[in-house]
Amino acid sequence: MEEKISEAIKNAIEGAPERKFVESLDIAFTIKDVDLKNPNNRIQEEIRLPNGRGKNIKIAMFAASDAAQKAKAAGIHVIDPSEIEELGKNKGTAKKLANAYDFFLSEVPHMGLIGRYLGVVLGPRGKMPRPVPPVVDPSVIANGLQSTTVVKSRDKVTFQASFGTRAQSHEELLKNAMEVYNRVTSKLERGIGNIRSLYIKTSMGPSNKIEVIN
Repeated sequence: MEEKISEAIKNAIEGAPERKFVESLDIAFTIKDVDLKNPNNRIQEEIRLPNGRGKNIKIAMFAASDAAQKAKAAGIHVIDPSEIEELGKNKGTAKKLANAYDFFLSEVPHMGLIGRYLGVVLGPRGKMPRPVPPVVDPSVIANGLQSTTVVKSRDKVTFQASFGTRAQSHEELLKNAMEVYNRVTSKLERGIGNIRSLYIKTSMGPSNKIEVIN
C-alpha cells in the first residue's frame, strides 16, 4: 500500500496546476460495513504528523490576565472571554472566527460559556476549544498542535484529512500520509477490509484513486 500511496501523491502533485498559494494534500477514505450510527465505531483521531503540517497552523485562545499574556507571547491570538456572549449573538462573525483558525484553546472556566454561546458554530466544525489547565503553559499545547491533523468520520462513510502541503518533499508527505493511513486502518475492525475506496488530492486538484484490494 505504501507504494500505491507514494504513486498517488506524485500523481496528485503533477496533475494539479501551480497556484498562487501553497495547496494542502488530503487523503480521503470511504469505509464500508461499519455502523456509524453507533458512536463507538466512529473515527475520531488526532494524529501527530512526523514531518508536520507544512504550514503555520493558526491557533486562538479564550483567555484573560496571565494566561492571555502567555498565549500572546507564544504567538497565539487571544480572544477576551467578555466577547463570547456577543460573538454567540452574531452568527456571521462567529462563523468567520471559526473559519479563521485551525484550533482553539480556552482557560477552563470559560468552557461552559463557550459551549452555550458558540458550541453551535464550533461544534459542527470540530473546533471546540481544548481546555488549558492553569498549571499548563498554552505554548506547550500550541506547539503540539502545529504538527497535528484531525481525522473525524462523524456519521459519514466518507471523510478526509490534510497530511501536508506541496511545499514539503515527497518523502515527508509519504511518511505523513502513511501515519494517517495506518492510524485509520488500525481503528477499523477489519482494517483495509473496511475501506471501500481511498483517494489522494491537492486541496483544489483532481482526486487520484488508490486501488484497494480486499
